[in-house]
Amino acid sequence: MLTECGNAPGLQVLSRDASWITVRPVPGSIVVNLGQIMEVYSNGTYRAPDHRAVVNKEKERMSIVTFRYPSPSLPVGPSPQLLTATGHTPLYQTLSHYEYLQSFYNRKLDDAVPFINTLKL
Repeated sequence: MLTECGNAPGLQVLSRDASWITVRPVPGSIVVNLGQIMEVYSNGTYRAPDHRAVVNKEKERMSIVTFRYPSPSLPVGPSPQLLTATGHTPLYQTLSHYEYLQSFYNRKLDDAVPFINTLKL
């Protein structure tokens, strides 16, 4: 989550045409990055944005990043309830959160295939 602090932009997201777009701060707003696990849970309904933090040359800002992770044994895969309700087939494999993190941290950073695509069936 990102809350506006002092009107100093620093977050960018990658658009579909592969250009970086600055997320302009809106007073009183909160930006939520759902992440790749939520993309998998939602079976692709919610997309995890490619994003980056950039330096603001005009104004100083501070960023504090925090992550919340489920139990290592929790299954990471398309929600069975969502699949039943929509009638869709799963787009992603199901693995434990531990296996998900192992795959994420052991991937090759120079691999041209985005990590989320390695989870697709």
